[in-house]
Amino acid sequence: MAALGTQALSLLSSGVLKAPGSSSTSRCSAIGSFCGLRGDVGKVVAAPVRQCASKGSCVVVASREEEEEEEELVGGVSRRRVLAGAAGGALALGGALGDQGVALADETVSSWEQVTLPVDAGVVLLDMAFVPDQPDRGFLLGTRQTLLETKDAGRSWNSRSIPSAEDEDFNYRFNSISFQGKEGWIIGKPAILLHTSDGGENWERIPLSIRLPGNPVIIRATGPQSAEMVTDEGAIYVTSNNGYNWKAAVEETVSATLNRTVSSGISGASYYTGTLNTVNRSPAGDYVAVVSRGNFFLTWEPGQPYWQPHNRTSARRIQNMGWRADGGLWLAVRGGGLLVSRGTGVTEDFDEQKIPSRGFGILDVGYRSKDEAWAAGGSGILLRTTDGGKSWVRDRVADQIAANLYAVKFIDNKGFVLGNDGVLLRYLG
Repeated sequence: MAALGTQALSLLSSGVLKAPGSSSTSRCSAIGSFCGLRGDVGKVVAAPVRQCASKGSCVVVASREEEEEEEELVGGVSRRRVLAGAAGGALALGGALGDQGVALADETVSSWEQVTLPVDAGVVLLDMAFVPDQPDRGFLLGTRQTLLETKDAGRSWNSRSIPSAEDEDFNYRFNSISFQGKEGWIIGKPAILLHTSDGGENWERIPLSIRLPGNPVIIRATGPQSAEMVTDEGAIYVTSNNGYNWKAAVEETVSATLNRTVSSGISGASYYTGTLNTVNRSPAGDYVAVVSRGNFFLTWEPGQPYWQPHNRTSARRIQNMGWRADGGLWLAVRGGGLLVSRGTGVTEDFDEQKIPSRGFGILDVGYRSKDEAWAAGGSGILLRTTDGGKSWVRDRVADQIAANLYAVKFIDNKGFVLGNDGVLLRYLG
């Protein structure tokens, strides 16, 4: 059984789960609960975080594995592919029109500034979070075991290290971080889970089983001593006792659900063998996920036993999806297209936006309010709307940055854009 756990597992004794409504049994798909190790076994000890000696940027020769890692983007398109595909399109358009035939309007004064970071040139920034009880203190994650800390609301950053993560020969990719009060969680790949109860001063490692179904891709602190973790195979786990025990929130992985419902009418779902490429959680706890091939998407709401698959409405494959500030969905497709759902909640009805992306793929959209949003993507494209998406203008701050912009984060009154090659933009307002 591919159940998540640690060395102390609490699994179904038979190891076989019979799917509801099915006459056959399924192995390696059922999701069981597990018990976390927190000092009783192996003496998991909280270790103080120490500051790295190196504070300057340097250029290193990446290994083949690191080059492949840099190619893997949140939106599923590599930097090389985006730049190569955009070169011809940009020449054809002559920079005068967007891919929807919309005249390019530019911001005359940029709302962003680039922040210098003490990281290697090839680092891809993936996620960030601030400590609610200390709003100027935050952490920034990335590939190559990158962990940075700020104490001035993101104006400057220092490298940090976690000794318990450096004792092994792995070069972890820290994927996701979340705080509730002073309690925080970090997950990464290969599977690693870190926890702090003092705002990041000390981190302890909670071991995960090698039988974890997939790699952890997102974690969210949901309350005191509580968190929710999702893997790229669709396993969802929740804890309410500070990580001592975790309980499965879904009954099986995405592949098991899709292969059990091959007549669901979802294009591309039959004989599914892929993973989730992007996963985004709403403030209400609902999830939307895009499969690795981008040919359909899935949703999950608390209380549902399985992920629900949905057909895409566009002929182009999906890059990423997320939640708008009003509770609706946005959907980015390859070639620079952006669609928004009609109304709020989960639906398959979307309307395409007229957005001057110039053919560069949109990789993420972040909302400051119901009316103001920013879209970021390949080759430094950065677009803004202040009317709920009716019109978009281009911010030229990233035009000279040869980087893909993966994520847009607005946290309280702070805003950031995360990219590859250690690119971080800070919102000036």
